[in-house]
Amino acid sequence: MTIKDHFQITYKLAYPVVLSQLGQVMVGVADSMMVGRLGAVPLAAASLANSIFFVLLMFGMGVSMGITPLVSMAEGKGKLNRIGRLFQHGLWINMGTAVILTMIILGLSQGLHFLNQPEEVVELAIPYLFIITASLFPFMFFQTFKQLAEGLSQTKQAMGVTILSNLVNVFLNWVLIFGNLGAPEMGLVGAGLATLISRIMMPILLGWYILGSKRYTKFKLSLGLKKFSFPMINRILKVGIPTGFQYIFEVSAFGSAAIMMGWIGVNALAGHQIALNLASISYMMAAGLSTAGMIRVSNQIGKGNFKAMREAGMVVFAMVLIFMAITALLFVSFRNFLPSLYIDDPEVIATSATLLIIAGMFQLSDGVQVAGLGVLRGMEDVKFPTLITLIAYWVLGLPLGYFLAFEMGMAERGIWYGLLIGLTITAVVLFYRFHILSKKAIQEKRI
Repeated sequence: MTIKDHFQITYKLAYPVVLSQLGQVMVGVADSMMVGRLGAVPLAAASLANSIFFVLLMFGMGVSMGITPLVSMAEGKGKLNRIGRLFQHGLWINMGTAVILTMIILGLSQGLHFLNQPEEVVELAIPYLFIITASLFPFMFFQTFKQLAEGLSQTKQAMGVTILSNLVNVFLNWVLIFGNLGAPEMGLVGAGLATLISRIMMPILLGWYILGSKRYTKFKLSLGLKKFSFPMINRILKVGIPTGFQYIFEVSAFGSAAIMMGWIGVNALAGHQIALNLASISYMMAAGLSTAGMIRVSNQIGKGNFKAMREAGMVVFAMVLIFMAITALLFVSFRNFLPSLYIDDPEVIATSATLLIIAGMFQLSDGVQVAGLGVLRGMEDVKFPTLITLIAYWVLGLPLGYFLAFEMGMAERGIWYGLLIGLTITAVVLFYRFHILSKKAIQEKRI
């Protein structure tokens, strides 16, 4: 297989995943753009609520991703019955995860008043947080179907469902936030309800397709669990839980940055929300490439072709570098225009524009580190990358960001410079890790 072949296969696999990931993050983007029209306080409230919710949502997403490489390996080995059992065990793991995460969020919501945030922001954030938390259950149900399909290299179905649900979310935002078509004007609460309804649609549509499709009949899929297997539960969780913590360390770092922004002021918090919202678009699209890399690597391992496994991983690094270089250029070039799509407050736009320059600087690092996490996950190497993300963000990035912001007087820029350093360290270490492990796998012909 040539490098050109790897590029073509990875592209065909990746672009539906990229669009699917983009569809998920665009729910938040649409909410922020429309809520921003209500003013800086509702936008800051959305930022505060999402800084808590999104951390735990990403953890749940990470847990669900324990299914994908195991399904891909099983397909590579031709073990079709194992795929059905992985789906069943994964579903009940994901539902249990949703219960635990909901309880954690409800507990954390009681502490928002003690985070030294503007009181008017907290008053709006709490009911919004409660509503979007209810979307965890349908989201994790959807993730079970999505990760199964992606593990089988069938990525277009989830793409179609997420794009459709995103369109529904935008329409319902327009209706419920601003009170159109005779609906009550609900503001931020309306944005939360729109998100909840659109996420309920997702598992219904994808589940209806997968459970009714002849393509999946051979896997004998069932929502029930006929025979409980602790080894299989353990195998899924050994990949899923560290993956969840990888997400939680990175996303919680940005969530903690939002809390520190609140210490600076409402405008800093709103500006941070806009810049982070834009950066999350490119991140989630890079995460789609990372998922494609995970699938390609794990599938080649299942086939015992370690040379192709290494080539597939390196191609993903190259593709993500090209993509993130383009987004960096866009962020810097349109740094004053993009924030104006969210809000018309000149001070908030100026703050966002400054942060978008830094966001442009860390695009390459962000892309490489997320690609590294994906290809290493495909090798079931998750513990070391999890430790690296913890050190890079929480031992180095955030403390340095606090020092630069409050001790050196760099304010919001200092917080983001600290995060930039954390991303860069993670990127370098994970690339080197894959380079060493993949060479060793080729030499030893095993993982």
